[in-house]
Amino acid sequence: MTGKQLAEKMGLSETQLSLFRSGKVRGIRFATLAKMCAVLECAPGELLGYDADAADLAAVED
Repeated sequence: MTGKQLAEKMGLSETQLSLFRSGKVRGIRFATLAKMCAVLECAPGELLGYDADAADLAAVED
């Protein structure tokens, strides 16, 4: 599937999809995330890819 086809299925422009893919987007609407996951047949965590490290967890525990 091309980037253009993927963007069309997600209801995004190619530019918007490019920004997501490059990691330049700081936030995403839940509806957009849900649509992306439906098209890609994945879970939100697979797209968001957040890995908490010890420093993050220590800050929460204090």
